[in-house]
Amino acid sequence: MSFKGQTVWVSLDDGGRPVLDKDGRAEMKYREDDTRIYRPSPQNLVPASSAPVAAAKRPSKARPVKAAPVGAVGSSQGTIHVWTDGACSGNPGPMGIGVVVIAGDKRKELGEYLGRGTNNIAELTAIQRGLEIARELVPDVGRPISVYSDSAYAIGLLSQGWKAKANQELVAELRQFLRGYPSLRWVKVDGHAGVPENERCDLLARQAVAQNRMR
Repeated sequence: MSFKGQTVWVSLDDGGRPVLDKDGRAEMKYREDDTRIYRPSPQNLVPASSAPVAAAKRPSKARPVKAAPVGAVGSSQGTIHVWTDGACSGNPGPMGIGVVVIAGDKRKELGEYLGRGTNNIAELTAIQRGLEIARELVPDVGRPISVYSDSAYAIGLLSQGWKAKANQELVAELRQFLRGYPSLRWVKVDGHAGVPENERCDLLARQAVAQNRMR
């Protein structure tokens, strides 16, 4: 089925209708293997075959967005979309990152354990990994890239000239690294707000931490 132009997974009964809970809401996931479940009103769900196509929008620099359906942003003209997130169990503590890169019909995901550190280090490192993957998928350095992060800290340091009071060496290295990417656009997204690819990155990061703990 589709929810606001985004194809989603919904629990259906034998008649093909959404299964509703006691409050009259459906059970929905943005990906089949997601652990997080959303409960939209059934009237907001339509068969995927009849779903309207969301119009592509080009986000302005570091503008907060509450939702950015991948079906919409993925259709922007030639733009590579880099979604990133960092997780830390304790601060400092075990760190993980999650990255989703979409370039046309190409998609690559990464969940990586980083060792012990802080959430801010994880957020910064996730952006670097995402851009490295973007370069692997599309070597054209002039191709526009939109970087999506829920970290105002990372975006401020890397795109708005904020002064680094901590992690100065890492920030300096990243600023030098970013010189190899001349067409970046930064987008601040709301974390834990149901933005599909941001939620996916969060899950990948948390899984990376959890899997390391089980070793």
